[in-house]
Amino acid sequence: MWKYVLTFVFVIALGTLLFPRGGNEPQYEGLSLSPTAEMQMKHATLKQDMQLTADLCRSQCSLELQRMLLQKNGESAAEKLKGLQELQKEHPHMEQLIWVTPEQSVDHGISVGGLNDETRTVAVPELRKAKAATDRGSSYQSPALSSNGETYFVLGVPSTQAGSGLLGVVKQSIVKHVEDHQLKNLRIVTYPNEGKYKVESVDSRTLEDVKVDHPEQNEGTSHYTVNQVVVRFKKEPTPAELAQIQSEIRTTRPHHKLGYTYVFESEHMEAKQLMNYFQKWNVEYAEPHFLYLTNTTVPSGSAESPVTPVQDTSTITPNDSLYRRYQWNLPLIETELGWDISKGSKDVIVAVVDTGVDMNHPDLKNQLIEGINVVNTGALPLDDVGHGTHVAGVIGAIVNNNLGVAGMSWYNRVMPIKVLDQTGAGSTYAVAQGIIWATDHGAKVINMSLGNYADANFLHDAIRYAYDHDVVLIAASGNDNTDRPGFPAAYPEVFAVAAADANKNKASFSNYGDYIDVAAPGVSIASTYPNNQYAALSGTSMASPHVTALAALIRSVNPALKNQEVMQIMRDTAQDVGPKGKDNYFGYGLIDVAAALKSAKGVNETTKAHENVSLDNPSWTQRFLDLFHDKYSK
Repeated sequence: MWKYVLTFVFVIALGTLLFPRGGNEPQYEGLSLSPTAEMQMKHATLKQDMQLTADLCRSQCSLELQRMLLQKNGESAAEKLKGLQELQKEHPHMEQLIWVTPEQSVDHGISVGGLNDETRTVAVPELRKAKAATDRGSSYQSPALSSNGETYFVLGVPSTQAGSGLLGVVKQSIVKHVEDHQLKNLRIVTYPNEGKYKVESVDSRTLEDVKVDHPEQNEGTSHYTVNQVVVRFKKEPTPAELAQIQSEIRTTRPHHKLGYTYVFESEHMEAKQLMNYFQKWNVEYAEPHFLYLTNTTVPSGSAESPVTPVQDTSTITPNDSLYRRYQWNLPLIETELGWDISKGSKDVIVAVVDTGVDMNHPDLKNQLIEGINVVNTGALPLDDVGHGTHVAGVIGAIVNNNLGVAGMSWYNRVMPIKVLDQTGAGSTYAVAQGIIWATDHGAKVINMSLGNYADANFLHDAIRYAYDHDVVLIAASGNDNTDRPGFPAAYPEVFAVAAADANKNKASFSNYGDYIDVAAPGVSIASTYPNNQYAALSGTSMASPHVTALAALIRSVNPALKNQEVMQIMRDTAQDVGPKGKDNYFGYGLIDVAAALKSAKGVNETTKAHENVSLDNPSWTQRFLDLFHDKYSK
């Protein structure tokens, strides 16, 4: 019998939310989407993702050049060259980097990398403009440039020490990659049947930078918010002067004033740059925005925590460089307030059953633990698509490291489980094996941003196994705007997630139906991407990890809760944003991190659990498990 079952299930490919068109059109807020209108909205979403990804690339590259200037200013030409070589190795899409002074031409600066003839022809005029801008102490970014079918841009970043700057020529291949990915992910094209189914620390006396690797090294050190400065003027500035300052340091946040002292924050300048900038304003002083910390230890079961800035309210706003500008999704679901209750625990492991994860991404690698590659046995679970890396970043991108984006959890470890191949597809067997392996190796929460409309018993048994081992299973509902139930999301043991946009409306592509439990942000979500990059993607694939991270935070704040209780807390505390009460588009509503964690903190071990979902066929399940455990033992 097994031979016939396996033959059948192997032909059921599970793509990254691989759902065919089907079902009735939704009626929501008086809007009925025709197939043509739905496709137009998907194309608009795709265009938005591509534009935002291009902007993320420009922002990240500019910040990296600023860091290099701060690190290597004043060092020898040889050290500057070494720094540029290391930077290019980490960011190979920066095809040429040039360190120049006013006395040097573009061709005579300290340079690494090179361009082909066609690209050089279009880039050199822009490099000269960038050089002229940095000579004046200004930044520069060119329009998009086309060469050999690729898109490039040129940027220039000036040093805080007048007379030098960094120029770069950057290839934006990531935008085309995101387009190809999202054409599949949003079901704009038929899925191809190819292949196999910072907070800084300083010495408190000298203000010299120090590195704090362990809690005991905090003694004698102070900490400051990396992109803020405290200023007291000798003469009170006029409104016009304040407006000039805010324009020159590029801030979208109003300054704060306490007595005679101002706190300014910049989008692109770090504290030392800001201190140098304010010297021209006749100030009594301009100093870092130091942080005063309570005398607490790192929470039990947590990794060492970066220092968190003191806030004007109880919210916690991380200093990750792309957070304020791009991550609308976390404040929308009250994540910042939730962090005041729990930032997670390394003891609660989250498995990402997906395309793998970029295990060398600097914003992820210290959050990852050992996983498995089911597609290529014996190989590392590396991501050759991008989808799993993006999902993992939503859950656990390192927070408050002054780099890239912030994940929802500060401490929960991410276990990469590669079950989908380079096409974004995988067999039922592969997905089932990944779920069982994650369960047997300690995962407390599993994210599944994948699916199919086929109700496969083989997969369902793996779901039951994980569920009966007290794992919280979260799955995306799908991107076809249909009410046809998709699996694994529609299994009763699985928590099904729909997608919402920044206005708390249903995402146009999101599947719906009576099996939906909650909704979460899923439109143009900024997160980690392979090769040390960041991208904006849309889909219920992006909504699901928000809920997965919340489940991990709940289990961190109250480890005694059973999986049924965790799921019920998320339902009970969701914001009712759709039709009144539970509905087919948002389920119980949009998740609320702060409300859920408050509820979890107040629940004791004797809370009545909801009825367990029983196994329909335990003998079948036992044979299923025997097969897997026999496989593991060989």
